[in-house]
Amino acid sequence: MSISHAPPDSHGPDISGISEFADPKSTDTESADIKSAEHALPELEPIVPASTRRTRVPRWLRRTSGPVLLLALWQVLSGTGVLTADVLASPGTIARVAGDLVSDGSLTNAMGVSLQRVAVGLLLGTVVGTGLALVSGLFRIGEDLVDASVQMLRTVPFVGLIPLFIIWFGIGEAPKVAIITLGVSFPLYLNVYAGIRGVDSQLIEAGESLGLSRWGLVRHVVLPGALPGAMTGLRYSLGIAWLALVFAEQINADSGIGFLMVQARDFLRTDVIVVCLIVYAFLGLLADFIVRSLERLLLQWRPTFTGR
Repeated sequence: MSISHAPPDSHGPDISGISEFADPKSTDTESADIKSAEHALPELEPIVPASTRRTRVPRWLRRTSGPVLLLALWQVLSGTGVLTADVLASPGTIARVAGDLVSDGSLTNAMGVSLQRVAVGLLLGTVVGTGLALVSGLFRIGEDLVDASVQMLRTVPFVGLIPLFIIWFGIGEAPKVAIITLGVSFPLYLNVYAGIRGVDSQLIEAGESLGLSRWGLVRHVVLPGALPGAMTGLRYSLGIAWLALVFAEQINADSGIGFLMVQARDFLRTDVIVVCLIVYAFLGLLADFIVRSLERLLLQWRPTFTGR
């Protein structure tokens, strides 16, 4: 038997043709071509959204332009006699009257009393509304026991309960605080309840798969998911709190902004009435600003559309 072998000079494929790719002159030429092509490309400009290409006007200026224009129109109508002092006092007169009320301390004292009433009513209403929403939203038996009663009571105008509150609590501070508490409770209940029931069920399933207990689900999943609704309910509740205060301070009040308005009504002082209304509006705007700032602080984890 004979075995054939390859010739001793056969060591593999012929690679003599590859040497041309290793030519340093060719490599330098290609590098130069690449650099020249890079210089020939146009410079790229970042894409700027259309909203940022507009004229940059400070936002505070845009937000104050509406009230300033309304104030100017009011002054023009008062100066031309379209609005007489008996119907509506001019802005200059109202500013002077406000200065007099501040200097003699009557307006500051009235603001302090009214703020105290709103604070107590808002605190009690927040506890009641949020507590009922948690019971009704977290437990089905709680929903069966609480939700129907709350839905019936919220359709009753709280202003219509003033005579009943006077009979129950007298004519002191209790009926005033009770009216504010009742007005605050229902918006908080509805929004917190809707926030709890609006939590995605897949998040609950994910939490259960990770081994969270019932309290862990409530703390880490349900309550954070219901927080946006709770903040919206708090904003609504603050607006209703000031509205309820207007009615509450008509109940045999001897202090507060509503008391000043009742006195001004008896003496036909439209300037004092407008000053009190402006104070109500300013306090409501300040409270809404505080809640919106708190909302931005607590809801940093939730990116939302802020307008263009």
